[in-house]
Amino acid sequence: MTDSLARTTPRLALVVTAVSVMVASNLFIASAHADDSPSVPPGTEASAAAPVQVDPNDPDLKLPEGVTLASAKVLDIKSVVEDQSGDERREDTNADVKFALQAEVLFSKDSAKLSAESTARIVAIAQEIKTQNATRIRVFGFTDNLGSSAHGDVLSRQRANAVQAVLDGELNDPNVTFDVRGYGEQYPISSNATEEGRKKNRRVEVTFPRSGS
Repeated sequence: MTDSLARTTPRLALVVTAVSVMVASNLFIASAHADDSPSVPPGTEASAAAPVQVDPNDPDLKLPEGVTLASAKVLDIKSVVEDQSGDERREDTNADVKFALQAEVLFSKDSAKLSAESTARIVAIAQEIKTQNATRIRVFGFTDNLGSSAHGDVLSRQRANAVQAVLDGELNDPNVTFDVRGYGEQYPISSNATEEGRKKNRRVEVTFPRSGS
């Protein structure tokens, strides 16, 4: 019994030694991998890093001598207001005011003769022109695509002339200049495939600069 135990003891010692070497080796490998691993989860290195310090006196942050920044520019913002019936629409931008009146409100079918009601609408536009102290006014006429293009050109110009005559008489200012044109079926603002769209395209537009523009 004693001899048997004595003979197995060296083998046991060898096994223990081998196990110790394997454990030590695994610990070394684990330690090596741990040293190679990032200290923070991937993708969070930037947030974990200290904030970047910016030197305000850094010459690279300054404009070269003789160079100036462009003047500030206000973006063009447009406001559109349309009455409930859609007969009249007003567009305001930083530079201009535009009124668009549907032809049915101003004229009879295929006519350039203004009604009394339509004249009152144009007089109201003239008051706004005075408020804006505008002296350059554009009056443009438009039609739908029904009928011949040549007829539309003539009718749209006649209608623009009629609106301009009322504005001119109401303003009664020799300093005011007009640009009057008839574009016919050009520049539609809606589809000519439906009567609703054609109605919007039949219009007269009055545009003038805003005060200070």
